[in-house]
Amino acid sequence: MAALTIASKANQAITLPALLVAQYAREADPNVKIVIEFKDVEVLDSSEKSELEFAMTGKPPVFASSQVIRELLQGFPFWQGHSEDLVYEWIARAREFVSTDFRSIEAPLLELDSHLTLRSYVVGYTVTPADFVVWGAIRGNKVAYAAVKKGVMLNLSRWFTFVEERHLWIASAVQSLNAHAQERRANKSKEGASYDIALPDTDKGVVTRFPPEPSGYLHIGHAKAACLNDYFAHEMYQGTLICRFDDTNPSKEKEEFQDAIVEDLALMGIKPDKTTYTSDYFQELYDYCVTLLKDGKAYADDTERETMQHERMHGIASKRRDATVDENLARFEEMKKGNDEGVRWCVRAKMSVDNPNKAMRDPVIYRCNPQPHHRTGTRWKVYPTYDFACPLVDSMEGITHALRTMEYRDRNPQYNWMLDTLNLRKVHIWDFARMNFIRTLLSKRKLAKFVETGVVWGWDDPRFPTIRGIRRRGMTIDALREFILKQGPSRNIVNLDWTTFWATNKKYIDPVAPRHTAIELENAVTATVKGARVAPYTEDKPKHGKNPEVGTKKVAYSSEILIEQADAQAFGQDEEITLMNWGNAIVRSISHSLNPIHRSLVTSLELELHLQGDVKKTKQKITWLAKSGQEPIPVELVDFDYLITKDKLEEDDNVDDFLNPKTEFRTEAVADGNVAELKENDVIQFERKGYFRVDRAFRHGEKAVMFCIPTGKENKGK
Repeated sequence: MAALTIASKANQAITLPALLVAQYAREADPNVKIVIEFKDVEVLDSSEKSELEFAMTGKPPVFASSQVIRELLQGFPFWQGHSEDLVYEWIARAREFVSTDFRSIEAPLLELDSHLTLRSYVVGYTVTPADFVVWGAIRGNKVAYAAVKKGVMLNLSRWFTFVEERHLWIASAVQSLNAHAQERRANKSKEGASYDIALPDTDKGVVTRFPPEPSGYLHIGHAKAACLNDYFAHEMYQGTLICRFDDTNPSKEKEEFQDAIVEDLALMGIKPDKTTYTSDYFQELYDYCVTLLKDGKAYADDTERETMQHERMHGIASKRRDATVDENLARFEEMKKGNDEGVRWCVRAKMSVDNPNKAMRDPVIYRCNPQPHHRTGTRWKVYPTYDFACPLVDSMEGITHALRTMEYRDRNPQYNWMLDTLNLRKVHIWDFARMNFIRTLLSKRKLAKFVETGVVWGWDDPRFPTIRGIRRRGMTIDALREFILKQGPSRNIVNLDWTTFWATNKKYIDPVAPRHTAIELENAVTATVKGARVAPYTEDKPKHGKNPEVGTKKVAYSSEILIEQADAQAFGQDEEITLMNWGNAIVRSISHSLNPIHRSLVTSLELELHLQGDVKKTKQKITWLAKSGQEPIPVELVDFDYLITKDKLEEDDNVDDFLNPKTEFRTEAVADGNVAELKENDVIQFERKGYFRVDRAFRHGEKAVMFCIPTGKENKGK
């Protein structure tokens, strides 16, 4: 008799493999008795803080995913005779498919795809637990699963489908896990945010859309819109999500931005069911504009921009408002040619001159722009505005619910006027508050200026609120999604603090970030350690004190060690201190600089090991590095501050007046030899310093560059 308990809120890429192996055991031998229980928690209520717990009669329970799977295989030997070592190797490698960062899993997926060339199974010529564990890790990871379903990795997609179709019980196992998540979503709010907003007509189907303009990189505000549309389409309801590029302004748009948006959505685990372009509908939109002109519902106008703004603001009719249909059509034809006469004109909808809602005062719906379009080339010289194109394409594409930020609220009557006037299918609108952060700009125009003037390195600068910027700073995709979904579709406009954002991230990185040591080089102190072995040596130590699955590292010990100046200055004569990962020592001698200007500087120390001492009783617990027995790795530790100094910029504020003059802080240090193995994007903790993301890995002759990841406690931020 055995029992497997699964935290149903946990990452399914971790829990599903164990569930499939348990189900496989039951399918292979009807006499196997394994009780499977789901708990509606992220982490099981045990000292191990694990997502899984497996217990067999007469044996102590095990918790970590790899341990649970190993115990299942050893406790129920239904697969004996297979290549045991290879099976366990692939079970261990399944951890590579857990991350929801596509960059982290792309290489393992491609390697698996290559491995499956001319193979039907991961190991050998028949199914093994390795197939179910790897399959479960991929199926449980939304990003990995989306990549497989695209079918680009042909061997991987073939194997994935083959395993599922040959073992029909897999579908019920997946459904049993998903059922708990679906029930939770139906009966509870999303971790503090209410999603029960009573969207109308959801029983008739839900189709949402995310319509980015390819004129810049996605930022945190766009991420909220994308996540909410994805959530309502795919999680709240079993609907459809369309990503539609609003490519109606050839002066600003680039294919580079379009490709970046696609990649960023994939990184966030958002997989649209369909990708479309407003430019696909240019002919239809042109025809609808002609219809409005013919029906007297629109007119051509050559009023200068400043005059038009003044007239709209004060409820003054344009001198062109009462032009004849023929005159308007002729001018639209000139616009279509893109000639000198055409570029003077625009087309305005004839809604109202003096409506209290200024959005209804004859808005522009078409402009002339002779510049080539990045998709349609020189075919068109006239382009619809977003306010005209959006409602029409929403209706044509079958969008049922348009979820958009509150800044569009005044334009909702305009949106409905377009559909009503052209007798098009209505679309339900829901407004939600955009996500604003203190000391942060979300205007693409202003962000672009920062890039162009060299205030930042580029769109992926870690001080930027772009998805690429915060990812480069060290934000995990899981934390990003959790934070956004916690805000929910509320209409309450607030200025959020980055501290809460980064505190959410810490929950995800702390349990898995390997621990390492770095010592700042400026005035670092050499300490002689009495009682240490004469010859340097190394010992294997866990990379994470509470998570053995993170692995082990080599810790070097020698009779001379390196200590930071700040720690050395804090010591008292004969004080007992703790050398972390070694034990206690007593400070026997402290030497200071002879230079009267730097008299407080410590130049050397003598310590005497006192390993029998109680580490709980020492005040000073310090990091250190052996000067022998390992190759110290040069690292540069980089921290950042906000780009602007004011919490909230007002409309009439000049951004340049509030630029922070110092936003980048670099510290030279050396780290333990294990840091040489780190790769770009790895996240670690330097003990007593904080969490860091590897921006540039160590190469001989080039130091590693590590970006400090905020945790919500520092004064510095985005």
